[in-house]
Amino acid sequence: MRLEIVTPEKRVLDAEVDSVTVPTASGEAGIMPHHAPLVSALKPGILGYSVKGQTERLAVSGGFVEVNSDRVAVLVDAAEKAEEIDAEAARAGRDAADRELTAAGVASVDETLALRESAEHAAARVSVAGGR
Repeated sequence: MRLEIVTPEKRVLDAEVDSVTVPTASGEAGIMPHHAPLVSALKPGILGYSVKGQTERLAVSGGFVEVNSDRVAVLVDAAEKAEEIDAEAARAGRDAADRELTAAGVASVDETLALRESAEHAAARVSVAGGR
């Protein structure tokens, strides 16, 4: 099946893949060839895909996924491969996001959601970069 990953800046990937795993708003979803049509919101996390037994991972921000006719289209604000991520900077970003979330305390629901998404994206970047 065809996987396309697009951000506002560029087409990150356009390739034939065997399977895809995406972090949807309701949990992780596995997509195989001939999957039923689907449109879903994505939350920040790790998108994985397999090609001939090799699995690749990208850190993605929130966005959307559409599955239709053996085509998976992923539209996100950011998508990064391991080699594009500075692991030390990603860890610092994760720690800062965690501190902000903890300090928010009685923030509004919208502010808390934005902080939580920032922390999830930062954690995904660390994981993809091979950090702890």
